Amino acid sequence: MDKVLIEALEVDTVIGVYEWERTITQTLSLDLLLATDIRAAAEDDDLSKTLDYDAISRRIGTFAKENDFELVETFAERLAAMLRDEFSIPWLRMTIRKPGAVPNARAVGVMIERGSLVEVG
Repeated sequence: MDKVLIEALEVDTVIGVYEWERTITQTLSLDLLLATDIRAAAEDDDLSKTLDYDAISRRIGTFAKENDFELVETFAERLAAMLRDEFSIPWLRMTIRKPGAVPNARAVGVMIERGSLVEVG
């Protein structure tokens, strides 16, 4: 089982429960591990046979611009479901950080895992 890594991807979105947060965009930082089998892509040197991290990153940016949620938890759940569906990802681990949300903390956020590694390979 192999994993594609996207680390420290920054996206701007409307996120937060406070009224003032609903009027601004804030930056979220995402780390993703996406399960796949890279052998066919590596054998043929063919991007179409693996997860395209550029396409996935762009789609995450579009998702962030098109949606606004109060909770980082909701953002994470909806994004994970969309990624798994649109890119046929059987398993993912995602960490989403919201920098500056709590005084004296660099960031707060959530880490989720969805899917099954049994489905890979």
